[in-house]
Amino acid sequence: MGWLSHSTPQPFYRRFITPFNIQIIRILITIFEKLNRYFLSNWRLAVLDLNKALWTLKPKPAVIPYLKAENAKGRHILIQPADPSNYLLADDLSDSLLLAHHKLPDGSFKPGRMVVETSPCNFQVWIHSKHPISLDQKRFLLQKLKSDPGADPNNRFGRCPGFRNRKEKYQSPEGFFPLAKLIWVDWNHQTLIPDAFYTPQTSQPASLSHQPLWGGVCHKLSRDRYQKNNDSETDFAYTLALIRNGFSDDQIRSRILVERANWNHHQGEKKQKQYMNRTIRRAREIAQKSV
Repeated sequence: MGWLSHSTPQPFYRRFITPFNIQIIRILITIFEKLNRYFLSNWRLAVLDLNKALWTLKPKPAVIPYLKAENAKGRHILIQPADPSNYLLADDLSDSLLLAHHKLPDGSFKPGRMVVETSPCNFQVWIHSKHPISLDQKRFLLQKLKSDPGADPNNRFGRCPGFRNRKEKYQSPEGFFPLAKLIWVDWNHQTLIPDAFYTPQTSQPASLSHQPLWGGVCHKLSRDRYQKNNDSETDFAYTLALIRNGFSDDQIRSRILVERANWNHHQGEKKQKQYMNRTIRRAREIAQKSV
């Protein structure tokens, strides 16, 4: 439990302490403990502002008040294994899909699952595999599992349980947003995926989706398919492809934010925003000239 050290800066908490908030912190610490076990102590949190940037944080109790404040501002709180090679995330699943693909005949969940209810009767399911899974294999498996067809597994984030789902479509008439709930987690077992599911089969290209990636990107367009000599060239090529397929500036920003893993050269919200605006502007100029 070293990750939950008692060296949490006390002044950080004093601004947040009330009996109710202490209870919330304790609940979230318990959730973080379970996530830590499931991801083998190797995972990260992220804050996503679709209009600005995505930034990652280490999962420590000290960041909980900050995450709660960012969530209250309308930002999305996400999770991701630091090494995703043995993890697969199926998104936008109904009760019936949960029963068909992730439960045993007795109603219990299959091994290696972590189930998060992201909104009422809508689920994300993490699968911990015994063996590494390539991106193409993940795409094939997600198609078989009837996961959201607009969700690509490249650099994929899931929603963090214990925080609000701030998608506008889920806002109630009273102004409330649903709480993402941890329904089930199995950190004691892993899934053995049959060999038959490790050979992607040729299929028709999936229809283009404009859905952003805390839930994913489309199969046809994803950043890893436009790899160049460096991240900037890759971003530019990918941005140009998205522009030519009718994506808006906001949709392009959200895709780059979540699909690019390394932001060492553009650290901070302001620098990321300036970089993306510059990249999109240059790509649109090229696209207009080539029409």
